[in-house]
Amino acid sequence: MIGIRHILVIVGLWATIVFFAWILSKYLETVYGDKESKLDRIFIPVENFIYGLIGLDKNKTMKWKEYFLNVLIFSAFSAVVSFLILYYQGYLPINPMHFPDLSWSLALNTAMSISSNTNLQHYGGGSSLSYLSQMVGIQFLQFTSAATGLAVAVAIFRGFAGKKNQTEGLGNFYVDLVRSLTRVLIPLSFIFAIIFIIIGIPQSLSGYTLVRTLSGSEQILKIGPVASLVSIMQLGTNGGGYFGANSAFPFQNPNPISNYIQMALMMIIPTSMPFLFGRMINRMGEGRTILIASYGLYAIDLIIAFIPVTVLGAGMEAGIGPFSSVFWTVTTTAFTTGSVNASLAAFNPIVIIPAFMGMLIQATPGGIGVGTMYMLMYIVITVFIVGLMAGRTPEYLGAKITAGDVKLAVIGFLSHPIIILIPTVIAYAAGYVHAIGYGTGPTSFTQIFYEFTSAAANNGSDFLGTTGNTVFFNVSTAIVMWAGRFIPIFVMLAIAGRIQERRRSSEISLRTDDIIFPIVLIVSILILVILTFFPFLAIGPILMHLEGIKNAL
Repeated sequence: MIGIRHILVIVGLWATIVFFAWILSKYLETVYGDKESKLDRIFIPVENFIYGLIGLDKNKTMKWKEYFLNVLIFSAFSAVVSFLILYYQGYLPINPMHFPDLSWSLALNTAMSISSNTNLQHYGGGSSLSYLSQMVGIQFLQFTSAATGLAVAVAIFRGFAGKKNQTEGLGNFYVDLVRSLTRVLIPLSFIFAIIFIIIGIPQSLSGYTLVRTLSGSEQILKIGPVASLVSIMQLGTNGGGYFGANSAFPFQNPNPISNYIQMALMMIIPTSMPFLFGRMINRMGEGRTILIASYGLYAIDLIIAFIPVTVLGAGMEAGIGPFSSVFWTVTTTAFTTGSVNASLAAFNPIVIIPAFMGMLIQATPGGIGVGTMYMLMYIVITVFIVGLMAGRTPEYLGAKITAGDVKLAVIGFLSHPIIILIPTVIAYAAGYVHAIGYGTGPTSFTQIFYEFTSAAANNGSDFLGTTGNTVFFNVSTAIVMWAGRFIPIFVMLAIAGRIQERRRSSEISLRTDDIIFPIVLIVSILILVILTFFPFLAIGPILMHLEGIKNAL
């Protein structure tokens, strides 16, 4: 049963996260703004060395098209590097276990997955990848893909804030990227990697160890650079994991302390982004609106997810108990992280519904950087609809919202169901579902629908695991992951670039910083998402649950 103690755990974790996110947002404002920091004398020489190494003019600003192009080029370069390391890992050093090369389709899928901040795993974790592949092909890209998300969010915030002078663009992508790495992700990941080592998560390059158990059998202990990967995979909302079982494996998540620290890490930066948005536009009330709306949706998901635990008695036991398993599952999909601490197949289908909702909405609060980006997309649509209903010119932050802005936002929204549903239909029509051993009932539909939803949302949690290691699923999810990553980024950078050019009105036609607008925003989002996806949820997890009730009677 879920009792007062569990509610206090949720409220306590939320309050702690919001408090530290508010503090972190003040630091992030100095990282991406013009204010001087006492840490500049430490970071500036390192950053200037990097700028000199790549031949970058750090004072050059980019318009939205140039910013997006550089995001795409850098991400493609990162994917190519990762692909080559994975595809040729058998020939490369730091491979004491002598793992062979990955197949071309699996290497492609993994490279596209990590570079898009998705971390969908069709490979077997520590059973497939060398130490070099884990550290460079996986961990390094977990830093850069997370930093890319931060950089994009900051650029969009600058656009919504408006021009400070006539020559200013959205910033310089490579400056934002480098600062995200040197001043945010690397320091924080290093600190928490040390904490994880202290509480029992291994960090080693000594190879795997063969031991004899108490029962007399032999077992291989897979020990590697686990703590460092866990730190950045959660902090950067990457997901994935060193082991195939992810954080359900005791070496990656040994106790309740590590469990809640990992949950806190996946929450901290996305929660700080609404505060940062408010600081950058100099309107903290607008940041509060985004925070209330995103956590309101998060709370709705949790309430739905705990129904089977409290009423139906179908909780999940995975060493840390049903409450922590359900709490983690909703959180990892709400923040589009994708790491798991229990098998998704063991949950009641009702728990899977809010997991779907987190990935379908992508702003509850969403992944690192891009979660707030999605919420701004919903705000543009909502402001336009409310403005038309009230007979007023749609405006946001004093700037007029035009039909072109709404068309772009709608393209961003509709791209999500398109890239999810088309490959789902193809998987059934072409018979690829049977190739991985599933039938055609609601259970298999739920799993395939979840696979492409997770890929499109850059979440990475999935039912298939290594059974998805087929050419069709490797290639199709690779395409979906990149489309799900870069179409919305393109759309929101375009909207931000357009809004930045407009004059700002001092008159307020619609209050978006009061307590009413977050409620309107939540209702608007739920209507949009439910109308779009309810038929597919109905023939998936909802029908799956009803069949379970029928079989039990």
